[in-house]
Amino acid sequence: MELVQESPYRFRIDREAPMRVPGVVFAVPELLPEVGADRSLDQVANVATLPGIVEASYAMPDVHWGYGFPIGGVAATDVAAGGVVSPGGVGFDISCGVRLLTAELDRAELPRVIEALMDGLDPAIPRGMGRGAVWQLADRAELDAVLRGGSRYAVERGHGVPRDLARCEDDGAVTDADPAQVGERAVQRGQGQVGSLGSGNHFLEVQAVEEVYDEPVAAAFGLRPGQVCVMIHCGSRGLGHQICTDYVRIMEGVMPRHGIEVPDRQLACAPVDSPEGRAYLGAMAAAANYARANRQLLTEAARRVFTRVAGTDLDLVYDVSHNLAKIEEHERDGGTRRLCVHRKGATRALPPDHPDLPADLRDVGQPVLIPGSMGTSSYVLTGVAGNPAFASTCHGAGRTRSRGEATRAARGQDVRRDLAARGVAVRGASRKGLAEEMPDAYKDVSAVVEAASGAGLCRLVARLTSLGVVKG
Repeated sequence: MELVQESPYRFRIDREAPMRVPGVVFAVPELLPEVGADRSLDQVANVATLPGIVEASYAMPDVHWGYGFPIGGVAATDVAAGGVVSPGGVGFDISCGVRLLTAELDRAELPRVIEALMDGLDPAIPRGMGRGAVWQLADRAELDAVLRGGSRYAVERGHGVPRDLARCEDDGAVTDADPAQVGERAVQRGQGQVGSLGSGNHFLEVQAVEEVYDEPVAAAFGLRPGQVCVMIHCGSRGLGHQICTDYVRIMEGVMPRHGIEVPDRQLACAPVDSPEGRAYLGAMAAAANYARANRQLLTEAARRVFTRVAGTDLDLVYDVSHNLAKIEEHERDGGTRRLCVHRKGATRALPPDHPDLPADLRDVGQPVLIPGSMGTSSYVLTGVAGNPAFASTCHGAGRTRSRGEATRAARGQDVRRDLAARGVAVRGASRKGLAEEMPDAYKDVSAVVEAASGAGLCRLVARLTSLGVVKG
């Protein structure tokens, strides 16, 4: 595949049949996927074949191989022109996302409490592959209330404060969720996991603001140099995974009826306005609400520990998802078009004055949260006007090694000891789990963020450093 460099941070994949649009990759050369080892650029081209796709099939600087879509893939389809929705364009961990909280605690004060904080967070944060959760739901009716109400329902039940909702994407809940479209197996998997971290690359980190690049915007976000923060990364657990599995199978079966052919079965899709498309979007929205309630419950668990140990509360900066398909209106070709925007391992980055922003962020734009790999820096950015990819940007560092490759590369290393030597306290992770998430398994997050900023996707606000991590 030939890549044409259009600018220092932008590459083009020319349109060739059956592509309907070109591919666009935002990156610098050293961030591009390794040809032969990573087929994600082929996936960018495959996504460009989807019915109704507009402008381009986009890839963010953290792009790497995924299911159907690459992780870091963005694609918008025109609903009125038969545009499709594809579960592979959202992923298995529906509405996986990141939230950032701040403490009224300075980094200089942290050494006296860090061990007690980490020892308190260790048992307070359920994690791992199986059951175990902060919130034990009474029955299916209460789960349905979570699926409809997300963080809003959690706050109504006393798990948070109203301000949390103002600083959460969609005010804490997607309004068009339809629990009736969620299958029984997904319900069974989700019943006992609300308020749990999961495993893999999910985490809760204690961090500190290391550097501020834009003081007025940082102040609007509630950030200052030296401030202690907590970052939470998790999603919709087994419920979201099962919904994706179920609807890939359903859509694969109905594509012939809709006259749709795709180059990869993992791109199974259906028109947004078809019964199958509407059903998936209703189930996906329900999973998104589950994920938001999940992060809300983990926030409350962390707040209790910080209050008890450090005598401080935690305030929410923002909560944003990076695995969703959203129906949005965008100005294109002299008019407003209703688009289904898939962001798979990519996050919204709304510019100043966007109507979806809360009033206190309207002047500065949406907080964009980009975590690095374990023990490295994370970044806070803000959305900018003129974003070339439907107000989207990257979601993290992006893998360069599979979990198996990382485990093999870590043989003979003590990842926990190495992190401790760098001042990062670790709780709860197995040796294998730590090896899978070792920093060398990921791209350099600073280079990823620089490319995202250089490409006009977002703008730097602050850099955070890791001081403690709770892993599954």
